[in-house]
Amino acid sequence: MGITTSGDLYDRMIRLAAEAHPNEACGLLLGKGAHVHTIVATANVHPSPATHFEIDPQALIDVHRAARAGGPDVVGYFHSHPHGPPAPSATDAAMASGDGRVWAIFGQGQVRWWRDLPDGFAAVDCRIG
Repeated sequence: MGITTSGDLYDRMIRLAAEAHPNEACGLLLGKGAHVHTIVATANVHPSPATHFEIDPQALIDVHRAARAGGPDVVGYFHSHPHGPPAPSATDAAMASGDGRVWAIFGQGQVRWWRDLPDGFAAVDCRIG
């Protein structure tokens, strides 16, 4: 199943990555089903933010609470690779949970989308509209 989002949100991911450079940007993708309609930028709290990311746990707790209260679902996660391609790294694979959520990864001037499956990441098409 593909993902849909707006051009504004796609452009915002690119801006967030540029603002965080040379560190990795990160955040949460919120929406319903396969549509991402909100990005929540979060602090990268990893001790080595230039090469790793860790979403601020409080931000993650907050969006899950909001979802349980009727807010948008956590569709997935966003992060950047300041010096690498927009594909899951070995570190990303080690951190992945196989929960089926999408990962939008920015690198080399573009955002690519991946689904975190139990047996690894699978590329996902994204329709910008």
